Amino acid sequence: MSATKGKKPRKRAGVSLNLLLWFSFTVFALLLLVVFMAVQGILVSNQYREQTVELMRKASEKMSLELAAAEDPAGIDVWREMQSIEDEYDVSVRFLYTDGRSVFTDTDESYPEIAQKLKERFSAGDRDAVFSEGSTIAYATVVDTGGQMYFLYVSDSLLRLNTLESSLRWLSLATALFSVVLAFVMSGFLAMALTKPVSEVTEQAKELARGSYDLDFRHDYFCSEMTDLSDALDYAREEISRADSMQKELIANVSHDFRTPLTMIKAYASMIREISGDNKEKRDAHAGIIIDEADRLSALVEDVLDLSKLRSGVGLQAPTVFNLSETVYRIADRFAYLKVTLGYVFECEIEEDLYAFADRERIEQVIYNLIGNAVNYTGEDKTVRIRLFRAHGGARIEVEDTGSGIAEEEKQTIWERYYRSKEAHKRPVKGTGLGLSIVKSILVRQGCPFGVESELGKGSTFWVEFPSPPEDGFMDGTGHKEEK
Repeated sequence: MSATKGKKPRKRAGVSLNLLLWFSFTVFALLLLVVFMAVQGILVSNQYREQTVELMRKASEKMSLELAAAEDPAGIDVWREMQSIEDEYDVSVRFLYTDGRSVFTDTDESYPEIAQKLKERFSAGDRDAVFSEGSTIAYATVVDTGGQMYFLYVSDSLLRLNTLESSLRWLSLATALFSVVLAFVMSGFLAMALTKPVSEVTEQAKELARGSYDLDFRHDYFCSEMTDLSDALDYAREEISRADSMQKELIANVSHDFRTPLTMIKAYASMIREISGDNKEKRDAHAGIIIDEADRLSALVEDVLDLSKLRSGVGLQAPTVFNLSETVYRIADRFAYLKVTLGYVFECEIEEDLYAFADRERIEQVIYNLIGNAVNYTGEDKTVRIRLFRAHGGARIEVEDTGSGIAEEEKQTIWERYYRSKEAHKRPVKGTGLGLSIVKSILVRQGCPFGVESELGKGSTFWVEFPSPPEDGFMDGTGHKEEK
């Protein structure tokens, strides 16, 4: 009950991507068809009207030529030609006086409304005009023949256009219905094809979360985004798998390192109680071993906690300006006991009066860890070289060993928090494999460039560069000058 009490309720899942794509494609196809039908109706209507007007203009021009050549505009020959034009162009032609009376009729057939409209239109100087009213479209022009002005009025019905539009409307509706059904089906298959890789990767990601690292995310997907995602997940799988392996190794190493001093403490405590309790010399010797092992155990715990603090940003101090040369000298002297006890050689080339602007305590920890790492991995000659010199406007420290070197593919791995060399050799400076990870965490926080140069069989050189201090004096974090 307590385990689930503080757990935040999960938000309601959204709409399925498969369903969303399916619906989107279908709606898009439907909208596309609606737009197509609307545009088609407008284009067909406009195209039909333009063609009809052009046809009437040709009929009018032909009739005008006939009137211009005729001796009697009201003669039978002109009337026959007009009938021929009507049959040829399938239009209605009216030859009118300006008052609206028809020239070719014996009746009182008259179109005064048409004549009035033409007079109003032609009063502005126009010689032709197009009229559209109701289901009729007409083309009219002015004809001057025999010294008299006439109106030539050619018209056509739009009923055929209405019939055509109605037929197209039904055809478009049937096409739209078929297209929507087809789009509905095709979008379903397309949506499933698009979401299938996502579902596959999701299932593999769930397996990865359950601790299964024997997975292969990399596949030849149809889109580059899915390929990039699978590559990123595969890289994450490799990193998580390696971290998990290193974590297990760390637990084994730390457990072993914890067990050894605890066993020693327990054994020598028992010896004091049972054997050397009354012998001051032996009791002091055994108590000294207990103290040493307790210090070792304490240092081990401190190392683990230190990395945790660094990763969370706890315990960092404000940067100060301090004498880096003296700091390196002092830390190197802490390893002097190895010269006497184990015959180690420390070659120091330290330029005087070099200063750094950083968290002094943490930088001391960096230098100590780098020298300790070099001591642990140097070659049979037991030589460690420490160099400090000016570089790039600041200071650069290099710690070199003569060990077996680091393979190219491991140069990034050595900075991992669980990394520890598998080489079987005695370590003068005890460690848990966290030293270089602590170094990396500190230097990243301090903004100091760092790295390693190594060649197999020729040792390794770890380096760090410190920016030059501010120019406004050698001030520490409290505003006080540090003594040179």
